[in-house]
Amino acid sequence: MSNSSRFVMWVVFAFSLWCLTACKVYSQPNNQVQQVPGLFIFGDSLVDNGNNNGILSLARANYMPYGIDFPQGATGRFTNGRTFVDILAQLLGFPNYIPPYARTGGRALFQGANYASGASGIRDETGNNLGDHMSMNQQVDHFATTVQQLRRYFRGDNINALAAYLSKCIFYCGLGSNDYLNNYFMTDYYPTSSQYTPKAYAASLIQDYSKQLAGLYKLGARKVVVAGVGQIGCIPYQLARYNGNSSNRCNEEINSAIVLFNTGLKRLVDQFNKRGQLPGAKFVYLDSFESSKDLVQNAKTYGFEVADKGCCGVGRNNGQITCLPLQTPCDNRQKYVFWDAFHPTEAANILFAKKAYSSKSKSYAYPINIQQLVML
Repeated sequence: MSNSSRFVMWVVFAFSLWCLTACKVYSQPNNQVQQVPGLFIFGDSLVDNGNNNGILSLARANYMPYGIDFPQGATGRFTNGRTFVDILAQLLGFPNYIPPYARTGGRALFQGANYASGASGIRDETGNNLGDHMSMNQQVDHFATTVQQLRRYFRGDNINALAAYLSKCIFYCGLGSNDYLNNYFMTDYYPTSSQYTPKAYAASLIQDYSKQLAGLYKLGARKVVVAGVGQIGCIPYQLARYNGNSSNRCNEEINSAIVLFNTGLKRLVDQFNKRGQLPGAKFVYLDSFESSKDLVQNAKTYGFEVADKGCCGVGRNNGQITCLPLQTPCDNRQKYVFWDAFHPTEAANILFAKKAYSSKSKSYAYPINIQQLVML
């Protein structure tokens, strides 16, 4: 028997064993046992873990103090420690963090990969003002390459085992923020605000995103989590720019535009979940706007002391210039909601991930949470 055949048999056996023990896995309160075979991640800087490190881009975070609280240091994560998907991977019982696509391949891909890229968006041109990046279309193409790589380990009828494996994996997609911050509302660089009304722009984004998500489905994705855009009119960057006489007033023009997009995205999830639309698929919508709004408005309830300033940055609200190389950040990072002008701290990411994973409220995860998605 060839080594390739042995590996195929091992994969099929391991997958069958996982299926047989799934009920026990789900009952583990400490999530020490891996609940799904793989986790595939698509997104922007909120979940990028190093894909931008080797490209010509201003959207990079592979320098200190980024990663100051992460065991491996400055890996390219745009926060002080773990990202949302790092924590989600732990909640799902993965023994290791999901690696960036730029630095993984071969059999390691069976555990999943992170395709996210800082500055990326649903539209290809989004983020060009910051240099190179991988748009969602490119990320989907990279996943198609991954599927081709995984296919090499299967022969003949065993191709069905690959489809079965992918159908049990979790796919996380979180895009849209940059399509507003680094496109629609960057009027000096992009023409989109003069070409589209906010309603028309949201509809255009949803149309493009629908095709991209359907593309993932055609490649084998069946359990898909899509995150809405957070309350980005209230991040330190916007508080520093908007109405200089008031350091804590949100930009409601941006928030209103985001609500239009999120409403369309939630409607798209309902559409995809209709019987016959995408057979065998289940989509979950994460209301990032509601969860981020709740965290900021009720910061003290969650143990935070500062909800309108970055822990690391320059200028008003530490939001006019983002965290500089070797800059000294705040000491009490657990008390800050925001790490820099744009991104949450690890402490905030922990709360976001736990809500998405197990909250029973449909205000955060709709129509079910990620834990329930895993069990389907």
